[in-house]
Amino acid sequence: MTVDVVVVGAGVSGLTTAVCLLEAGAAVSVRTAGAPIGTTSAVAGAMIGPVAAAEDDAQRAWSAASDRKFRELADDPAAGVAVRRGRLLTTSGYGAALPPWAAEVPGFAPLTAEHLPAGFLAGLRAELPFVDMPVYLSWLMGRVRALGGEVRWQAVSAWSEVAGDGEVVVNCAGLGAADLAGDRDLVPVLGQHVIVDCPSLDEFVYEGGAPTDWLSVMPHGRRVVLGGVARRGTFGLTPDPEITAAILARARAAIPALLNSPVIGVEVGLRPGRPTPRVEVEPVEGIRVVHNYGHAGNGVTLSWGCAADAARLALT
Repeated sequence: MTVDVVVVGAGVSGLTTAVCLLEAGAAVSVRTAGAPIGTTSAVAGAMIGPVAAAEDDAQRAWSAASDRKFRELADDPAAGVAVRRGRLLTTSGYGAALPPWAAEVPGFAPLTAEHLPAGFLAGLRAELPFVDMPVYLSWLMGRVRALGGEVRWQAVSAWSEVAGDGEVVVNCAGLGAADLAGDRDLVPVLGQHVIVDCPSLDEFVYEGGAPTDWLSVMPHGRRVVLGGVARRGTFGLTPDPEITAAILARARAAIPALLNSPVIGVEVGLRPGRPTPRVEVEPVEGIRVVHNYGHAGNGVTLSWGCAADAARLALT
């Protein structure tokens, strides 16, 4: 096929960028070393909500754009997106005040004391989109192909391997960008999830503001994802039993319904972390490279906003 843009990477950033490019009329080829279900995106908890770096104007705009899109996708049963009601908790170190953006969150209502788990001083009700990532990644792949995009299995070690005459390359390689783009600011951030079976639970609970360990309970039907872990600079994908035990203890202390819920799996992923996401153009040896990576734990939350900007840069 004649290609205008090559997208490197088939996680949520790569596939979403490919969709945006295809919808804008570009001919797109996605190159990936493996199937999307094998990417870090596949094990994301995928709550679409306020970004931790809330003071960052760009991230706020990307988050808002993604929030709008995911709320639209909740009307498509095949996409794996649902809007759920739950509780956002402020970590105890921030005191009893709610963040300044709290009243803007859909479904906002301050939590009273009886609805706060032990140790928490403040929180709010919210209605946020949740994404079942295995289902959603399959939907994105189907969307790419339905729009005429190509997906080719290819491990990429240099831009020259994928760029022909006049082609633009979009770098959505995640952690692979450390070598491809020579980015020493990019480091792995380990996340670990414990999956439990609890069909009675339909409310999420999430603690915002904690740096390394926090309460995170994200229901996806019977499959409830428990998490709240970030370990910068940690390599390896072997589950840590101590982290599993700590995740379960936090969740079960806050939500009694989880006390007897059986564990059905443990998942580990390495998020691509850097001080801020990188969405910009960089000419490399005569090749126009557009970067879209480094979203750390906010890859899904920022995906549609970043993809729209990356597509615009690629086609400008």
